[in-house]
Amino acid sequence: MITREIQLTAHVTGAPALGHFTVAETEVDGEVLVRTERIGLAATYLELMRADCTIPVPPWQPGQRVGVTAIGTVIRSDSPELQAGDLVQGMTGWSEHSAGPAGSYVKLDRELDPGYHLGQGPTAFYGMADVAAVGEGDVVFVSGAAGGVGSLAGQIAKNLGAARVIGSAGSRAKADYLVDELGFDAAFDYHDGPVTDRLRELAPDGISVFFDVVGGEQYEGALEVARPGARFALCGSLSSQLGGAAQRFPQPDHAAAEARGVELLPFSCHHTPEQVAAWREHFGTWLAQGRFVFPQTVVEGGIEDVPQAFLSLLRGSYRGNVSVRLS
Repeated sequence: MITREIQLTAHVTGAPALGHFTVAETEVDGEVLVRTERIGLAATYLELMRADCTIPVPPWQPGQRVGVTAIGTVIRSDSPELQAGDLVQGMTGWSEHSAGPAGSYVKLDRELDPGYHLGQGPTAFYGMADVAAVGEGDVVFVSGAAGGVGSLAGQIAKNLGAARVIGSAGSRAKADYLVDELGFDAAFDYHDGPVTDRLRELAPDGISVFFDVVGGEQYEGALEVARPGARFALCGSLSSQLGGAAQRFPQPDHAAAEARGVELLPFSCHHTPEQVAAWREHFGTWLAQGRFVFPQTVVEGGIEDVPQAFLSLLRGSYRGNVSVRLS
């Protein structure tokens, strides 16, 4: 059948814009045919749109469908593994329909909010529990804490026994949201003065863990207030969206970190079955106990509205994990 999808028109070299995307018609055919209902968005997709992509996977090419995870309903199946009406998840990108082998889709439980499956929980859990190894008594700082990863990472730290969790966000309203609704102990708008000063105020005895998705001034501030032996789980560097790869993801100052006794732990999460299983187990338990909130923003629109939603995500317009529900 003929469907519509979003394709990349050219590699992004500076700031992304609507002109980097186009709606194209294409034919899809396969063992299973799926109508897309929810499309997941993440800031990391921007890196895949660059020719000098730093993520260890091939970047998207002009003329290629963009996007990663989506959820939809099976409308035709030639496989006994899936039936029409089943809710499934696949790495099918930004399109109204997709098709492929039954084995390329995962059947989902309709009882659970689809947004959960599109969230970035495995990344947050792996980074906080396995990489940073947060435990009893830790004082944790999470940068970009109102975003998809950070909003989960801070709650994970609390549930793993951290004594105090501090978050940064891009507005006072988002900072209040972290404390009032997500259970952070303290939060601040990083526009309100030097980050180092805010951290010294909120963590007078220093931090023992830093979960970083921003980099830049927030990394520097965390380094200034880090206790000897602090662990820095470095998930990203969203403060530097422009320029070449070296400018977008500057190397952290290893000498300064070593001088302060800080352990730098850069990581990426490929959502292995083990990582997904660990996240689901803990999330399910904490949710049932009323100890966890799944923050998300659902944008309503058609396939042509997905690029604008993505650009709005990059500008910090949303809270939590972001998905588009196709109307």
